[in-house]
Amino acid sequence: MTKRRLVLAVIAGLLVLLGSLMSSPSAQQPQQAMRARDPGPRTGPNAAGGPIPGLTTNQMALFEAGQATFKEDEGVGDGLGPRFNMTSCAGCHAQGGVGGSSPAVNPQVAAATASGARNSVPFFVTANGPVREARFKYNPDGTRDGGVHDLFVISGRVDSTGNASGCNITQENFVVQARANNLIFRIPTPTFGAGLVEEITDSAIVANQAASSSTKSSLGIRGRPHRVPLNGTTNVNGNDGTIARFGWKAQNKSLLLFSGEAYNVEMGISNELFQSERDETPSCQFATTPNDTTNPDAVTPSDMLSDIEKFSLFMRFLAPPTPSTSQPGGATSIGNGRALFQTVGCALCHTPQLTTGNATVAALRNQPVNLFSDLLLHNMGPNLADDILQVQAGPDEFRTAPLWGLGQRLFFLHDGRSTDLLDAIQQHASPASRQFQASEANGVIAAFNRLSQQQQQDLLNFLRSL
Repeated sequence: MTKRRLVLAVIAGLLVLLGSLMSSPSAQQPQQAMRARDPGPRTGPNAAGGPIPGLTTNQMALFEAGQATFKEDEGVGDGLGPRFNMTSCAGCHAQGGVGGSSPAVNPQVAAATASGARNSVPFFVTANGPVREARFKYNPDGTRDGGVHDLFVISGRVDSTGNASGCNITQENFVVQARANNLIFRIPTPTFGAGLVEEITDSAIVANQAASSSTKSSLGIRGRPHRVPLNGTTNVNGNDGTIARFGWKAQNKSLLLFSGEAYNVEMGISNELFQSERDETPSCQFATTPNDTTNPDAVTPSDMLSDIEKFSLFMRFLAPPTPSTSQPGGATSIGNGRALFQTVGCALCHTPQLTTGNATVAALRNQPVNLFSDLLLHNMGPNLADDILQVQAGPDEFRTAPLWGLGQRLFFLHDGRSTDLLDAIQQHASPASRQFQASEANGVIAAFNRLSQQQQQDLLNFLRSL
């Protein structure tokens, strides 16, 4: 081959190679930039569900008795219904361990027709969706409602405890309420570490409210304790003047009140705190009223306690979730995310730590509470507003949701509308409307959106480590 032919052959080969490279997908399209994404719920063992460290032998026995009752399924003869949302506490509070949040498989689907009950599954309840309760905003006459309207009835149900075949009440018409824009949803709040939350002093909550006031003001963050007006000041419960802290709108003061209300509202079981049936249809009553009470003739002390006392003791002694130091994303990413959580302003509402007071239970006394919440009500804007009033909490106000245990949570926001943590963060932002003021989170969400994609990923990894 002559020198000229050799040169031409080399040039031809280079042209073929260049053409091949140019025709490849990687050459035709620029490399896709990294996008932050929710790493999803952490897999592995549950991060919570066990007892808080340091319990005495007797306290541990009460925890175990309460846990057993928390898991117990209620039947017709126990007082279930006549209207109910679920048949056990643990059915709704299961994810991440007993006492947690809504599980991956919704037990309400099976509960609808269990034991021959004649219910249809409402359109907003799905097998892989969150456990939900329904509330109506207004009554037919235009006055405020806001109460829970149970999904199911016991009509036709025959179980091992009783026979409700003679009960003929029917379910609410949720389709009509939805068409009238009168229907909203709530999902279960996790109860991990609830005893620690109960023992945080009011003064600690108020002091934290006042902290970093200038920074909060510059971002439009206000927040207030949930109290009821009393003697010219803002206080709770009408008489005792203390701060409520449990529930989506911080509407309940104590775990006993939380337990009694849930037993009556979610399962229809009347008790010593809520003596009356919610539905008093005579043909649908199969247990004495109240259904659950203290039993002074019991053989053991734990059997003497009413169920609501046991529920509250279980939650009071329930340990908080254990965060991960390395998953997801590794320790460096989680550490960077923790720092960004502070600098962006998330921690101004999601306070990383408060402290309990001088509790009678030593295991709860003067303890750090890493709940990531200020326990205050905040105006969250029209996007999250549910137009429901609860005591003094307004239609767009919600308690700052504690973030501990977020790493294994499946559903987000008060109505479970999102399964994506990044989407849930963005849902916190919304401008003012004619009815509702702008979200207090707008400034913080804007700061989050200015982060690089890697920084956003670090922050998401930190949240999923909790």
